[in-house]
Amino acid sequence: MRITLDELYRADTGPVSLMEILSLEGQRYMARLRIGDQTLILSDPKGRTRLFRSSWEAQDTLREIPIARTEVIHASAYNEMVGMAPSPVAPMRIQLQRQDR
Repeated sequence: MRITLDELYRADTGPVSLMEILSLEGQRYMARLRIGDQTLILSDPKGRTRLFRSSWEAQDTLREIPIARTEVIHASAYNEMVGMAPSPVAPMRIQLQRQDR
């Protein structure tokens, strides 16, 4: 599912327990938000995934939204090496902030 910034500002949306900033090829980032039992992709008003140039830009865009925890997620490219058998490699998760409540 998707959510826009305007929808996030509505009072009935609920708190964001986790914002995951996903690195896409190391050049663009997208925000995935956990609100209650839903995981939502931050999108523009036309329903397209909102992309950012940096993790800082994503955090700055949502600075007015209360977010309990933020993590940057980088997928590993090591399981895509030529000549190597494919194997699952967990993505690297970097915690940026946490608000204990």
